[in-house]
Amino acid sequence: MVSVEHLSIEYSSRPILDDITFLVNPRDRIALVGKNGAGKTTLLRLLAGVETPTSGRISKMGDITIGYLPQVMMHVDGKTLREDVMSVLGDKARGEEARGEEARFIAEMDRTIIGLGFERKDFDRPCSEFSGGWRMRIELAKILLQHPDLLLLDEPTNHLDIESIQWLEEFLKTNGSALVLVSHDRAFLDNVTTRTIEITLGRIYDYNVPYTQFKVLRQERHEQQVRAYLNQQKMIQETEEFIERFRYKATKAVQVQSRIKQLEKLERLEVDIEDNSRLSLRFPPAPRSGDYPVIAEEVRKDFGEHMVFQNATFTIRRGEKVAFVGKNGEGKTTLVRCIMGQLDHMGTLKIGHNVKIGYFAQNQAALLDGELTVFQTIDNVAVGDIRTQIRNILGAFMFGGEASEKKVKVLSGGERSRLAMIRLLLEPCNLLILDEPTNHLDMQSKDVLKAALKEFNGTVICVSHDRDFLDGLVDKVYEFGGGKVREHLGGIYDFLRSKRIDSLQELERKTDEAMRRKGDEAKDEVTSAKLDYAAQKAAAAARRKKEKQIADIEAAIAKLEQEQKDIETLLSDMVHQTAENFQRYDHIKREMEQRLYEWEILSEEE
Repeated sequence: MVSVEHLSIEYSSRPILDDITFLVNPRDRIALVGKNGAGKTTLLRLLAGVETPTSGRISKMGDITIGYLPQVMMHVDGKTLREDVMSVLGDKARGEEARGEEARFIAEMDRTIIGLGFERKDFDRPCSEFSGGWRMRIELAKILLQHPDLLLLDEPTNHLDIESIQWLEEFLKTNGSALVLVSHDRAFLDNVTTRTIEITLGRIYDYNVPYTQFKVLRQERHEQQVRAYLNQQKMIQETEEFIERFRYKATKAVQVQSRIKQLEKLERLEVDIEDNSRLSLRFPPAPRSGDYPVIAEEVRKDFGEHMVFQNATFTIRRGEKVAFVGKNGEGKTTLVRCIMGQLDHMGTLKIGHNVKIGYFAQNQAALLDGELTVFQTIDNVAVGDIRTQIRNILGAFMFGGEASEKKVKVLSGGERSRLAMIRLLLEPCNLLILDEPTNHLDMQSKDVLKAALKEFNGTVICVSHDRDFLDGLVDKVYEFGGGKVREHLGGIYDFLRSKRIDSLQELERKTDEAMRRKGDEAKDEVTSAKLDYAAQKAAAAARRKKEKQIADIEAAIAKLEQEQKDIETLLSDMVHQTAENFQRYDHIKREMEQRLYEWEILSEEE
């Protein structure tokens, strides 16, 4: 279906892919794997026709259609969710809709949109109201509904919750399209793909097996490569020693020249750098806390008239590792904020004796000192024996070599998040609260983090949708949904089995029932038109109010950012390093955090 022949591409004279050749066959489901920066996204862009290779060619059979979901995309506003998704069908389909002939597609569209986490009340909301993660879901729905011959998906699960990920798994397994997929979600790869292509050192290695089996075969190949590399290095050393010893001896001139030519013609072997996933990262010993670090009794949280959850009652014991799971917007992060004391709430929320909280959230990256290097940022908090492992730890989290000397201010958002994670992991605490800690980690880094958390002798609360990461790590799951927080004993897969989410039959049944009800609901449309108009009017007014609130907060943030820059400039001069100026600086930082938090909450409500 797609033929890649002797393909090479380089950036600034640096080769990314070097003379690679492979085929994508109909119904292939391929996992594209490799370290960050290996060229996975580049290869997807080449297959999609977004980039042009330096040499080689990509041949496509006939007029096959391709659906490409990049990690970052541009969105066009001006349509509702339903209108935007329907737009992929063109004018003909919209005409058919007017004649009532589109029932089958509408049913599929509804299942797809609901499967990706939207609710029916979202269908007529303007796309501009949705956050970036939800906009990605809209684009994914549009691609899936076009049923292209080849799907190219770059990290499609980054903004999906567990239920939506499993729905997508089932869709991709039964969909007839060929698939090339980049993902750091090991469980997703195993459940969806049947073939694995690894990119390493500009080359590719093609395995006709799912990811977990590939890992075994890759290890065997790696060991063979290491043996061949070491044998060649030994041969090179012996040859060079012979040349050096007899270079000026006339009777050996012929042999010396022969050995020199032999080395010149030799194709030097390269070998992958050994995985840092084997690194044993240990937390500092956790100070002993009380027996019950967190006790919640009838906790309720509202934002205005919107009730996020109520009657949340649970106890987390010392040493437990628990997961907060559920659809986006159901209150996981909100409850974490309540535990942190950053949000007021109704009910009782007790933090136990001597509890020292270590907290990782997405905005933690903004609190790092931009003038420090990556190494200095970690060196400043590392204590004890861990200081001797700083460079290994940084390497495990993709800050090896020269990257450790970069200043924080030049790092990308994802890099800052990873650095904030490392910094947190080295600070002594006994209650770790991690909000989506794996979003910017590759598989090796996730393995390092997971192993460290399993050995951690304190308590852990982890908000995550990564099943493989949670598997074997947590022994209790708190499910958020429908305004409630439900406790499930056991691991993440025990919870999923109990919920029967694996097949998502309940979700499909609800969707089909909703479609059957659609005809009955149509009869009531005329009667309810006035009520609908009034509701829409009220919703529009509420949206306008929220938009103004967001705009006001963004203006305040911009002002605070300028004030922060001004006072940083002032403090760079020792003459102005007064207690009053430092207090002002701390006040601005705290106010900035609060404003960012308010902005996140308003955006989260979307």
